[in-house]
Amino acid sequence: MLRIEFEEPHESVCKCCQNTITRLTRFVYQDDDAFAVYFAQFTRGHDDKHLRGIISLGEWGNDEVGPEARVAFPVRIWLNGDNFQVGMVDAADSPWSHETFLGRILDRKEALAHEWINDVFHITDHMVMDDKEIVAFFA
Repeated sequence: MLRIEFEEPHESVCKCCQNTITRLTRFVYQDDDAFAVYFAQFTRGHDDKHLRGIISLGEWGNDEVGPEARVAFPVRIWLNGDNFQVGMVDAADSPWSHETFLGRILDRKEALAHEWINDVFHITDHMVMDDKEIVAFFA
């Protein structure tokens, strides 16, 4: 069973349109063990209504283990009618491409072939159903 720990959102102003950018940090636990971290960002009022995110899976519960024990999956989430669509994106297209603590950031092709891809999609399902900030953005 997944449980998400929700941090307070951080907001700033988009330089191109002056709308509000919301950034989220979330910690994911599976059976009470640290399982993943995800970051998400979206801008209210943009014509292209989508969320950019990154999900880092691997060893998060052990302070003695570093980013070499994790991999990160950059994602894009949007609505197509009433259905959520989730796409993997290349590392270079992620706002978190420069972050090293997340582990190696996978490109789209690598991510889709990775053994943990089903875990990523499980987390994105919870993101769009359980994260009230994301739910409100897409409402």
